[in-house]
Amino acid sequence: MADTTVRIDGNALRLPGGVTVRFIRTLRLPETGTHPLPPGLGEFPVRRVADYGDRVPEAWRARGGVMLPVYLREAMWLSFAGTSEPAALQVGVGKVCAVSGRPWSDRPARGPQNYVVLPRQPWLDGINSGTGTVRQFVAVPLGLGATVEGQVTGEEVWGGVQLQSFPLNDRELARWREEERRRAERTRGMVPAGGYGAAVPGGFAAAMPMAAPPATGAPPAPSAPGSVPAPPAYGAAPAPAAGAAPSAPPRAPAAMGLGVGGSMRQEVFQDDRPLTDWAERPAGRVFVHLVTPPEWRRITGEAPPPSPVDRAAYTRAGLPWFDYYDQDAEDLAPTDTLQAVKPAGDWLGDDHEPWQEPDPGQVRQLKDAPGRQVEDGDW
Repeated sequence: MADTTVRIDGNALRLPGGVTVRFIRTLRLPETGTHPLPPGLGEFPVRRVADYGDRVPEAWRARGGVMLPVYLREAMWLSFAGTSEPAALQVGVGKVCAVSGRPWSDRPARGPQNYVVLPRQPWLDGINSGTGTVRQFVAVPLGLGATVEGQVTGEEVWGGVQLQSFPLNDRELARWREEERRRAERTRGMVPAGGYGAAVPGGFAAAMPMAAPPATGAPPAPSAPGSVPAPPAYGAAPAPAAGAAPSAPPRAPAAMGLGVGGSMRQEVFQDDRPLTDWAERPAGRVFVHLVTPPEWRRITGEAPPPSPVDRAAYTRAGLPWFDYYDQDAEDLAPTDTLQAVKPAGDWLGDDHEPWQEPDPGQVRQLKDAPGRQVEDGDW
């Protein structure tokens, strides 16, 4: 039987089939206008729910998975750097597909496409809400209706983030590996070794903005090696955590989910493979619970990350923003469902954080330069 274990490597989630996912802290964008890609400001720490079974709600233990701390209205994006083999990755926000806006499904689908194609999709900053744009993932509490889940389904039951990966089927995976072997033989000695996401001169990993330091005096979160057991079916009876230290009875933390913020220039790429190339069953899945910083400290005993970086100060300092364009890929059209999702400010009030537009020289181009638009006329 294939291994379906999801593992934690530092703060990265490694799903079976070679998929790597990291949750990246970033600057929250204004909710008006369309903006370049904000920088990465370090990884969110990730911990196993099973390691704190006596301090989390029963529902969390039933769902299993991992948790990470996030501030109210804090933004995040998902990095897929390091993914080693092709995969169709489903990303759910409150069990609503972030790509199609459809309910969570146990199979990849088309019409509309309900997954991102790895490794071609290097990251995902938000829901697929526009032509060549996404709306930024922003943390909001459940109960207001501000989450994507609440706006699409009319209920807020799940919250969090859900990930599920599908590898190529056995025939296509063998074919892909053989093609990669032949390509490696042709290019041996010319390209540094490494899977997708490895740093190569001028490549994605080399240009990724991950260098912004945490606030002075903030203790680094320790890494948490180990595996994330495959979660039981949602609603199944939870198993107690082995060796858990006695603690106060678990209480219900403030439930968090993902709403949306500002719009940015980012494509969600259309799959150019036949749907039958992908396995029919997922290789692995994981439920990611979102925790407020006070609850994170109570549950784990660790200090949460420092509060988000001031975006105006970042821009005034001349630090970079980014544009990414892949001339060989086709953008996936948004669905009406996700186009209709409203930003968090409609529920939480206006955003009073100051905003300073980056100078053109601060916006760095990643991968291909987009071609200039050719204007048409009367003819």
